[in-house]
Amino acid sequence: MAQLASNPFLSVSSKADAEAGEDVVKPPEVMTNGHAARTRVDQNILDEATLHKMISLERKRSERSGKPFLLMLLEINGMAAEKNGKAVNKIFSALAQTTRETDVMGWYGTNSVVGVMFTELNLDDRDLILRTIMNKSCEALRQHLAPEQFDRITISFHLFPEEWDHKLPERPSNPALYPDLSKRDSANKLFTTIKRVMDVVGSVFAIVIFSPLFFAIAVAIKLTSKGPVFFRQKRIGQYGIPFVFLKFRSMYVNNDTSVHKEYVKQLIAGEAEPQLSPDGNGEGVYKLTEDKRITRVGRVIRRLSLDELPQFFHVLHGEMSLVGPRPPIAYEVEAYDIWHRRRVLEAKPGITGLWQVNGRSRVKFDDMVRLDLKYATTWSPWMDVKILLRTPAAVLFGEGAH
Repeated sequence: MAQLASNPFLSVSSKADAEAGEDVVKPPEVMTNGHAARTRVDQNILDEATLHKMISLERKRSERSGKPFLLMLLEINGMAAEKNGKAVNKIFSALAQTTRETDVMGWYGTNSVVGVMFTELNLDDRDLILRTIMNKSCEALRQHLAPEQFDRITISFHLFPEEWDHKLPERPSNPALYPDLSKRDSANKLFTTIKRVMDVVGSVFAIVIFSPLFFAIAVAIKLTSKGPVFFRQKRIGQYGIPFVFLKFRSMYVNNDTSVHKEYVKQLIAGEAEPQLSPDGNGEGVYKLTEDKRITRVGRVIRRLSLDELPQFFHVLHGEMSLVGPRPPIAYEVEAYDIWHRRRVLEAKPGITGLWQVNGRSRVKFDDMVRLDLKYATTWSPWMDVKILLRTPAAVLFGEGAH
């Protein structure tokens, strides 16, 4: 029989499970007429670029509607070159008989991987519905293909939105659901290379230039409060990959984080009230300003963003960039709406960015995310240069920094 991928989102464990799936009523728009199915094959098989674009659009639709979709991938292992493509035509004909008119199918990988996207699923009984889709697809393939052809197909299932587990060290986001991002990165290799060169040169330059300041801040921290010079915290990098984040310690050790967690939760939900800015200008900021956890030295280095200087080592190492979205704390991401995740999927985190030079903590959370997404979709080396040139003024005037 067809092989399931090593990390499937669904598997059938017994004949009883398969029979249970048959109890689900087939939607009325499913096409079972052979001629109609062939017509759909001729008209609706998308090429690789178009299918990837449709997956991207469906992700955004799912983020807003809350209705998940399932991506089924079939690795056909060289069958596209056999018998003038007759085997592939049979595969598409079989899949057309088990999909609805609102579903999408085409080439996920040209002549190598077939993709079928089952849209707007109602997952009241997730396992049963997903198992039913697999059973019906496999049965249709068996009916159209010779046994040896069916055995060569490898099938995997990928459900969006996926569940992220930040306790694991690897990437929690499923790469199969984001083919458009991989394509975009490949297409921008020149810009990506330039950005990396800017990061390496800029971070080395900053570390050398600010080395006396590193020493002075370290001494001030040790002389005024107990604890280490550096504060280490798990942050979330691009694609949801966690890394250990370094800052100069600006708080007392062994403090309670529950107040901050609760405020972050309210902030992300749009329920947080702006806090009174301590600089006396009357403007509110979306950040805790009267935080008793912060030391005297900590207030100064936070005001001038000097606590962030160790992040240049992350830039040099490649976990961050000079310009990009702020790297969030793990418990922040846990409170995210699905569309908020795009800010950590579509760009590498940075020391500075559009948010930092456009109001910083004076900007509501959703607006911050929109700024991050605007950067991710429009960035260029020249845009990075302009943001870097605007950053010193934002730091010196303390725009939204507390």
